[in-house]
Amino acid sequence: MKTYRVGIVGATGMVGQRFVRLLERHPWFVPTALLASPRSAGKPYGEAVEGKWAFDVPVPAYAKDMVVLDAADPRPLKSMVDFVFCAVNMGKEDVRALEEAYARAEIPVVSNNSAHRFVPDVPMVIPEINPEHLSVIPFQRKRLGCKRGFVAVKSNCSLQSYVPLLHPLRQYGLKSAAVCTYQAISGAGKTFLAMPEISDNVIPYIAGEEEKSEREPLKIWGKVSGGKIELASSPVITAQCVRVPVSDGHTAAVFASFEREPSREEILSAWENFAGEPQRLGLPSAPEKFITYLAEDDRPQPKLDRMLEGGMGIAAGRLRKDPFGWKFIGLSHNTLRGAAGGAVLLAELLAAKGYFG
Repeated sequence: MKTYRVGIVGATGMVGQRFVRLLERHPWFVPTALLASPRSAGKPYGEAVEGKWAFDVPVPAYAKDMVVLDAADPRPLKSMVDFVFCAVNMGKEDVRALEEAYARAEIPVVSNNSAHRFVPDVPMVIPEINPEHLSVIPFQRKRLGCKRGFVAVKSNCSLQSYVPLLHPLRQYGLKSAAVCTYQAISGAGKTFLAMPEISDNVIPYIAGEEEKSEREPLKIWGKVSGGKIELASSPVITAQCVRVPVSDGHTAAVFASFEREPSREEILSAWENFAGEPQRLGLPSAPEKFITYLAEDDRPQPKLDRMLEGGMGIAAGRLRKDPFGWKFIGLSHNTLRGAAGGAVLLAELLAAKGYFG
C-alpha cells in the first residue's frame, strides 16, 4: 500500500489531538499539515495545545514544531495533502460549508463532524457494517463539481456501543430497540479538570444526542438507490443519553425485540462470528476480533474493557431474556472506535478501495 499525506483540520481539539497521536506511526498515513482556528494559526503545534493537551503522554515529537495553518483556507493544502481528517467545533452550517470547500478544492474529507451525516449522497460509514455506501461518492462528486474531492463521515460516537451488536441480529427481524447510553466526558471534549460539575454526578441530558442515536442507525442500515442513501424504515429505536463521570468509554444498556426470536446460542454465535470488510482486507486499524462477549456478571466496564483490541473492539455482556425480547450491555471506546480511530479506519477503507486515487 502506498503512503498518503494527511492533514488534520481541528488539530488542537480533543479529537484532533487523538488524530495527532494515532497517526504518529501509522503505516499508510503521514501527517503533513495541522490546521486550526486563526487564534492557533502561525504557532508551533506544541505551543498551540499548551495547557489543553488532553493526554498524560507528551505531544508526539513529529507534531510539536509543526506550524499550525489556518483551517479556513484549503487552497494552500492542494500541494501538501492527499486528504484531510476534519474534527472542528463550529455550527453545522459553517462545518458543512468548510467541508464542501475542501471537497471542491479536490481535497477528500474524512469527517468526524455531524453536519453532513444526513446529506443523502454523503456516506456515513461504520466500515464493518455498511462499506457499500461508499458507492454514492461518484454522485456526490458530480453534485459538487469535483473530480477527486468528496466528503465521507463517521457516525455519532455513541452508536458504536450498540449498533455493531444489533447489526448481526438483524437476520432475526429486529423490530425495535430501546437504548440507554452512559457517555464519557471526553465525548463532550472535556477532562475532569475542565468539567467539575460531573464530579459525584450524572447529567441526564446531552443536546441532540438522543435524536442522533435514534436516526443515524437508519441511515447506516439504509439502501443505496439512484446515487443516494435511503433511510431504512426499521427498526424503531428509542434512546436516552446520560453523561456520567467516566473519562473514556460509552456504555449502552440495550433492549431488543425480534420478529423471529433468536436463542441465546444464536445471538452469541452471531456476535462471535461476525466480521466485516476491514477484517477481510486486514486494514491496519481493524480489530482482529470485532465483537467480544464477556461472560462475567459485572462486565463490560469502561475502566477494564475500553481498550479491547487497542480501543477498536466492541465489548458485549449481560445477555439475558426479557419480556421485551433480549437485553444486554455494550461498550466502546468513544474517542478511538467512536471518533478518531473510527475515522482512521474509514480512511483506510477508502484508501484500500481506491477513493483517494
